[in-house]
Amino acid sequence: MRAFVVDVNIAIVANGRSSHADVGCISACVAALINIHDNGKIVLDDGMKILYEYMAQLSMAGQPGIGDAFMRWVWEHQAVDSRCERVFLKPNPDDPDGFLEFPTDPDLRTFDPSDRKYVVVALGSRARPVVLNAVDTDWWEHRVALTKNGIHLRFLCPQHMDI
Repeated sequence: MRAFVVDVNIAIVANGRSSHADVGCISACVAALINIHDNGKIVLDDGMKILYEYMAQLSMAGQPGIGDAFMRWVWEHQAVDSRCERVFLKPNPDDPDGFLEFPTDPDLRTFDPSDRKYVVVALGSRARPVVLNAVDTDWWEHRVALTKNGIHLRFLCPQHMDI
């Protein structure tokens, strides 16, 4: 079973709530979430930082969108070891939004602090997950440094990156 770290922008796009995502991007995000639901495993952090971000952007009721249904599925499966892996994060005492496990690579110095939890979870996972991104160009701008530091990326909407 393939493991995934899912940036919240995937579910937002799948819900049709991203003004700059085209129909192809929405379809790719919907397909990715359905694939994870049917055949995949989600990787989250033990402190629920990722889950709290999902909850702030998506409906716990599981509707009206596919991204909301994914939120509900994650909530219901967060304690099922075969469908969810929890990764322990070590906060950085010198940076309240940072993590000790985040790479010290100077090429990642400007990487969005709010997305660093996804990187740390991916690095700490036993499953070597793929990090999914839809429309967040910061991932694209740092893709070389992220890959160099062991992150496996999949861009579901490359047409929206500055290629």
